[in-house]
Amino acid sequence: MKAEELLQQIEKRLSTVSVGAKYENVGEVESVGDGIVRTNGLSKVGFGEIVEFEDGTKGLAFNLEEDSVSIILLSENNSIKEGDKVKSTGQILSSIGSDELLGRVIGPLQNPLDGKKLQLKGKAYPLERMAPGIVEREPVDTPVKTGIKAIDAMIPIGRGQRELLIGDRNTGKTALAIDTIINQKKKDLGLRQLICIYCAIGQKRSNIARTVGKLQEEGAMDYTVIVASGASDPASLQFLAPFAATAMGEYFMEKGQDVLVVYDDLSKHAWAYRQLSLLLRRPAGREAYPGDIFYLHSRLLERSSRMSDKYGGGSLTSLPIIETQAGDSSAYIPTNVISITDGQIYLENDLFNSGIRPAINAGLSVSRVGGAAQTKGMKQVGAPLRLELAQYRSLAAFVQFGSDLDEQTRNKIERGKRVTEVLKQPQYSPLDEASEIAIIYAATSGGLDDIPVDRIKEFESRFIEFIKVKNKKLIDVLKKGEKLDDKIQDELDKSLAIFKKAF
Repeated sequence: MKAEELLQQIEKRLSTVSVGAKYENVGEVESVGDGIVRTNGLSKVGFGEIVEFEDGTKGLAFNLEEDSVSIILLSENNSIKEGDKVKSTGQILSSIGSDELLGRVIGPLQNPLDGKKLQLKGKAYPLERMAPGIVEREPVDTPVKTGIKAIDAMIPIGRGQRELLIGDRNTGKTALAIDTIINQKKKDLGLRQLICIYCAIGQKRSNIARTVGKLQEEGAMDYTVIVASGASDPASLQFLAPFAATAMGEYFMEKGQDVLVVYDDLSKHAWAYRQLSLLLRRPAGREAYPGDIFYLHSRLLERSSRMSDKYGGGSLTSLPIIETQAGDSSAYIPTNVISITDGQIYLENDLFNSGIRPAINAGLSVSRVGGAAQTKGMKQVGAPLRLELAQYRSLAAFVQFGSDLDEQTRNKIERGKRVTEVLKQPQYSPLDEASEIAIIYAATSGGLDDIPVDRIKEFESRFIEFIKVKNKKLIDVLKKGEKLDDKIQDELDKSLAIFKKAF
């Protein structure tokens, strides 16, 4: 056939199509099962694009093969059957950024879970998005004040950092994250309000409700968004939840605000992704996880950053949580996330069971940002703290084998006991920085050496109360976070001496 004849035939066919008719990329369902739909057709669909079925159910194009497309469904309620039509929508799955989200409990697809109406208007932020480049970022140098003495002094977290909370089940990982959110209610001098997003992945509904109730009771919901996908939700929603939380956080970050996102927890997120991948018949790798599980978490956590002033000056800080089995931090998923993040806070089962709470292992915990994210005052009192603890732990192990100790060793052990006692902190009681500096200084300078160990907690609470009432000037100076010069140290020593006489 000549080229001219071929062109004439094409023109003839085109003329039969009515003017203004919209072309739709349509496919047909081949099989349905376990939240996965396999279709043929849909030749122009893209990865991560939303598709719509005849009954109105929406899904996400996830596996693009040569002659078929596998779709993960975004809801369990559907009446899809073999032979049904499915069409692409040309839309990428997104979250709407809005201040209306603050104080709300929502699902990964922004459906309200707190029984109130939610009408969102604003810019759509794709769930999957490129992380900011190096040129757009600034060094991390502003603290996220957790209100937990052990963290603020030894393992500081900076705005824009990714700090992993890792440990066995029931060792207080979520408690640390919730205390950090509650502590943001205290307005520190010169620091912007931190917007908090708590992302619950695969948790029991009762646990999520308990967390919401506690945050409401503490007045922390005013600056918090809760993104929840429960254990009873489909694996697809559990997989999408952290990406949705990050997209919502990016809205606030673009406005120049500081955001903290807690992912609780990424172990369950990895399980949900493994379930989807096996159902999609992707090849299984180590422990049946797909080969791109590292890439999945890295492209999620790389979006945390501190932006330069030219790009809005906002920040997104991540606190991912990983659950270990029998303390094995060298397992597959823990090692993956440890290598992606900028440090980890390791919670130990033995410490937790022996009454040291938070059960932070100071030897294994590290922050790669370190002193850059601390005020000068906190950095000064925090430096000797880790040393005191390390010496105490090594000497305490040594003491078990011998009873004859020289006086210097005995003194080190006695001080170590008091430092350990000072670092114990009950849940839901974060401290302001001035109080933390005052009590840590008292412990490391030897001011508590003559106080009985069993009365340290009583001494601490009453001493903090005493200086707040009797020496407001000192508290105001400590709040500024300036270096403790001789004058400030003398003032602290004086207050300590006066209080000890009364105690």
